[in-house]
Amino acid sequence: MGILVAVEGLDGAGKRTLIGKVVDELGRSGRSVATLDFPRYGRSVPADLAAEALRGAHGDLAHSVNAMAVLFALDRAGACEQITELSASHDIVLLDRYVASNAAYNAARMRQGVDGEMVAWVRELELVRLAMPAPDLQIYLQVPVELAEQRARGREAQDASRDLDAYERDGDLQSRTGALYAELAATDWVSPWWLIGPETGAVELAQRLTEFG
Repeated sequence: MGILVAVEGLDGAGKRTLIGKVVDELGRSGRSVATLDFPRYGRSVPADLAAEALRGAHGDLAHSVNAMAVLFALDRAGACEQITELSASHDIVLLDRYVASNAAYNAARMRQGVDGEMVAWVRELELVRLAMPAPDLQIYLQVPVELAEQRARGREAQDASRDLDAYERDGDLQSRTGALYAELAATDWVSPWWLIGPETGAVELAQRLTEFG
């Protein structure tokens, strides 16, 4: 059974780029690696409903913190069997966002901390009721909010299909979410956490993952 690793961070933090480079490095070392991105836009009805709500569709759906959290949780639940299969057939499974993203973003929306009701509710919803496999390790790619926002807007300018949603456009929410991620990491919420910065190289991270596994 391989290790399940969730890579977390703000929108525009650079998770996808880093994961791609780490996958290449792990492949060179002979490790079998699988990846899965959340939300699964274009492949999951709950994920697409959430995306549409964040762009103004479906009435007041996006205003309900719990409703949005449920949609993102159901998206992941739809991939539960796939995650289990990937973990059984690979040394390492890297997830671009996972349960902690629901805890961080929605607790930030509620202006709660790591000990608040929302974080506990998300954990119960996803890991208990929906029986999602707990990650063995969580990595928080911690970058300045200003840098993440700059990257997100640059991505939007280059690709019209990746326009910013309501969460991505809310700089204050991004700041609060970053603080929540740091709190989750500090308490090793659900599993061990690593904090890495934008200066962390793919070779270094791949080596650490090899040693962890």
